[in-house]
Amino acid sequence: MIKVMITKGQSDRIQSFEMSGHANFDVHGKDLVCAGASAVSFGALNAIFELTKGSPIMFQGPDGGYLKAVFSEDEMNNDDIQLILKTMIVSLQTIEQDYGQHLKIIFNK
Repeated sequence: MIKVMITKGQSDRIQSFEMSGHANFDVHGKDLVCAGASAVSFGALNAIFELTKGSPIMFQGPDGGYLKAVFSEDEMNNDDIQLILKTMIVSLQTIEQDYGQHLKIIFNK
């Protein structure tokens, strides 16, 4: 299962997100849940880098089963970055609705 941990700061702004695990929906290379979650999260990060010039601290696992992005206070206060992250969450929630046994979103404060 892919677990997505969204951590919010005091002002309810997204401070970080962390994705770990594998969906195990299908065999490696054919796993649509994994591909969808990866496309959504990396697409959001690419948009942040390209459109806002933000540069969150990122961590990736060697086997593709781990991604974490941590946002600075300035990035947390950037409305464009927050909108992109909220869009990412909505897309992941759509995947979770249909494939909840393979992807789970958890919110932390």
